Amino acid sequence: MLDADDVRRAVPMPAAVAAVREAFLELAAGRFEVPQRLSFAGATTLVMTACHTPSSTTVVKTLNLVPGRTPMILGTLVWNTAEGQVVADAVEVTALRTGAVTGVATDLLAPPSASRLALLGTGAQAADQVRAVAAVRRLSRVSVFGRDLSRAQALADGLSAEFPEVAVQVARRAPDAVSDVDVVCCATSSSTPLFAVGDLPERVHVNAIGSYLPSMRELPAELLATAGCVVVDQIGAAMAEAGEVIHAVETGLLGRGDLLELGDALGKPPAVGGRTVFKSVGLAVQDWAVARLLGEGRAGEVRRPAGSGF
Repeated sequence: MLDADDVRRAVPMPAAVAAVREAFLELAAGRFEVPQRLSFAGATTLVMTACHTPSSTTVVKTLNLVPGRTPMILGTLVWNTAEGQVVADAVEVTALRTGAVTGVATDLLAPPSASRLALLGTGAQAADQVRAVAAVRRLSRVSVFGRDLSRAQALADGLSAEFPEVAVQVARRAPDAVSDVDVVCCATSSSTPLFAVGDLPERVHVNAIGSYLPSMRELPAELLATAGCVVVDQIGAAMAEAGEVIHAVETGLLGRGDLLELGDALGKPPAVGGRTVFKSVGLAVQDWAVARLLGEGRAGEVRRPAGSGF
């Protein structure tokens, strides 16, 4: 069992970004089977699976989410190959791969000169959003907003220690955080938009990875309606789980045909300018990408089936 520290030692963020990017290109090429994720007990238990058909490798991840519990999320990831299995802490893999897809989208859609980041949210996913953007852009400033000011300050202090060359500050309001930045990362479970479209600069890239239920919405519908480009990890998954996308489509502000899937956008980069959006609910191909790196790193230590003769 690889614990959180094992996962971090084995997979640095730049490697995760590269692996997740490759996985989305493979997804667009039709080389994955990715069933819709299973959700039980009011979405407190999630099961995600993916199979990479050319290599016959699979990943299965289970997560249990209980608000108010510490830690809120518990889970296990299993990477399966013909040679055996690797089992890892799913919470750490989830944070790493969720950050990594933000890095992929930011590299695709944000201006090359982007250096100012707003981070909305202080939970388990927050720090990896900054790490991922820092892996693809040279950051000069990060503005952190959270409903709990003490948690926001603690996160800002930690980021300052990790990135001493970056000026990290705490914003008291979300509109203040996003008013003068190049990239916004939203990592909350909010059911109402965190800011108004008018709070944003005219040119900015916005990532939203926190909401994963139709009832959750981090972004205003007007942003999706007016953005020059709206990219999602997968259209089917977004239409089933992304509250922002569902609301914008159902109200006629956005057409389903206006959505671009990340894998397709990577293969044929869109012309970007003005405001751009990336909305992710999370796909098992991201878990597969990180699990593959873990499996390659542990190739000589994979668990053999009992009685296999190995």
